[in-house]
Amino acid sequence: MTPAEIHAQFQLQHQASRAQVEVPLLVRRERLLRLQKMLDEHAPVLAAAVQADFGMRSPRLTEVADLFVLRSLLSHTLRHLGRWMKPQRVFTPLFLQPASAWIARQPLGVVGVIAPWNYPIQLALAPAITALAAGNRVMLKPSELTPHTSAQLAALVAQFFSADEFCVVQGDANLSALFASLPFDHLVFTGSTAVGRKVAQAAAHNLTPTTLELGGKSPCIIDGHCDLQEAALKIAHGKLFNAGQTCVAPDYVLLPRGREAEFAQAYGAAVLRLFPSIEGNGDYASIITARHYARLRTMLQQAQTLGAEVQTIDPSVGKPASGKPAVPTVGTLGDGASRQMLPTLVFGATSAMQLMQEEIFGPILPVISYERLDDAIAHINAGPRPLALYWFGQSEAVRDDVLARTVSGGVTVNDTLMHVAHDNLPFGGVGDSGWGAYHGEQGFLRFCHQKSVLVQSRWSLGALLYPPYGARFQRLMDLMRRWF
Repeated sequence: MTPAEIHAQFQLQHQASRAQVEVPLLVRRERLLRLQKMLDEHAPVLAAAVQADFGMRSPRLTEVADLFVLRSLLSHTLRHLGRWMKPQRVFTPLFLQPASAWIARQPLGVVGVIAPWNYPIQLALAPAITALAAGNRVMLKPSELTPHTSAQLAALVAQFFSADEFCVVQGDANLSALFASLPFDHLVFTGSTAVGRKVAQAAAHNLTPTTLELGGKSPCIIDGHCDLQEAALKIAHGKLFNAGQTCVAPDYVLLPRGREAEFAQAYGAAVLRLFPSIEGNGDYASIITARHYARLRTMLQQAQTLGAEVQTIDPSVGKPASGKPAVPTVGTLGDGASRQMLPTLVFGATSAMQLMQEEIFGPILPVISYERLDDAIAHINAGPRPLALYWFGQSEAVRDDVLARTVSGGVTVNDTLMHVAHDNLPFGGVGDSGWGAYHGEQGFLRFCHQKSVLVQSRWSLGALLYPPYGARFQRLMDLMRRWF
């Protein structure tokens, strides 16, 4: 689309949102049911598009990672939408009695969504579902790194929705910059912190409120008293789901010193259980592009050069192999199979290494040893606030201590990723990992304007507070001070 066409599309939705400020429940439900029908009828086509973009990512993985999450969100939203839309009555204080008051939940207007490539269906449509439920129009800009998926989404959305309701805009990073500069009523961005800063700056020019989901280095703390085998399995699942290309994946592990060999063995066994093979296994996704793959290899090579111990876990030989960075085994970097990077542990990582300075976004797991829990908490608090935090242990007192002394977007205890799947929990970051949250009613409210309404009574006592301020006014103020 040309810049003129994008501006024209925005104006179409903007005018439609102003012409129909109030969007009835039946209209909102019908839009959501159309989207549900789109997914039900065309899920195989969308999964095939994701497979084409990744090179290796089975429809089964897309079903659980993208489509299942959307179906759950749609079901939850349709079930609760009527209640969410109702005006919320609020208590009126004595000095304003007998007035009545409520909060009206109104659509904002036009919501823009800039979606990432790692879950190209889920993270495109989940914010759109919630924005449509709140009565808004939606413009979606999917990632240029998943062109097949983006093209399918554009075609399907155009088939099921009119352009003034919901549309998809395709293009490269330059178009994304133009998209972010449009005067939306709200803008949602999911991606890196660096790009998130640029999106926030572009939106600020129009005073556009934003929701930024930015990821970050999400830590996983292992307490000294936990089942290490079970913890390793759940950490491996969270880390290797979509080959680590997940914003809430465990980015590194904080492990009690002295248990390094035990953890390496447990993690290796977990990998073999989850992925009996890597090469050609569609349940283990490819790294999205050759450039991203090369970045991960560079991280490993630098870590080794600076003295870290690198262990790759190769199911084909059934055991960890020390000192061998993951490398492509067949084909070229343009092949999906050649971009299936082996799971890798890194011991002895330091702050001087790139993999401890950036979100990894791949199947590399640094393991940092700590002496005392205070050291682990200090390490976390010394860096930017993460999108997620994971803790494994048995003591509720220690758990609560960790939760009280750290700040993160969300937490899962004795597992990974699962807080994101809970429809009643808001999902979002804090600080460098983003701001704002969506999912469920919290997402609905994020895409609403909560308008304050006070209806004055004919018996209002407000005139007692009008000037001139004489003795009667002073007596009234004295009475109210005693009341308060």
